Amino acid sequence: MTVKRVLLAAALALTASTAGTAEASILTLPAASPSPEDTSTPESPTTTASPIGPGCASIEDSLSNIADQPVGTALSQVPELSMLSQAVKKAGLENKLNSAQDITVFAPSNEAFEAIPPDARDKVMADKQALTKVLSYHVVEGKKAPADLEGATLKNMLGGELTVKGSGEDLTINNAKMVCGDVPTSNATVYIVDKVLMPQ
Repeated sequence: MTVKRVLLAAALALTASTAGTAEASILTLPAASPSPEDTSTPESPTTTASPIGPGCASIEDSLSNIADQPVGTALSQVPELSMLSQAVKKAGLENKLNSAQDITVFAPSNEAFEAIPPDARDKVMADKQALTKVLSYHVVEGKKAPADLEGATLKNMLGGELTVKGSGEDLTINNAKMVCGDVPTSNATVYIVDKVLMPQ
């Protein structure tokens, strides 16, 4: 069976099995709480580490503009993530991502979406529950630094597991390689990956 047929079968199976699962996924992200009034002396700003990965250089300019933006909005500012941003908006999840508190997003690149056969991709994009399920699979709680990911098994917002192998710039999340990671936004850390992670 060809890779495209495997992807098509996975996407079609995903669409058929979404009932009742999407609502219990990314829709339950922990919302940011209002900050209590702070009367303490402000701390000095900390230095943020630069993003790492073989693909960072080509998108460096767009990444530098999103550190102060919430992740749902930030995705739309990175050309390489335009298809993911479109998917987030179609699922109605941009505001939910923006209001989430301290999360990590494994963000499939445009090339990752383009690797899925068009008919399967269009079918999932047109199904809000299926799309929410897929997107939830890419989000975990907590802002994860690269050192936190090495050898880790992470529980995503769908309740599934993501297995991380490798270290440094050579990280693999399930079967997806990191293209550029440790990208900060105001409420999330983003790792751009080269494949769409499909729920098992």
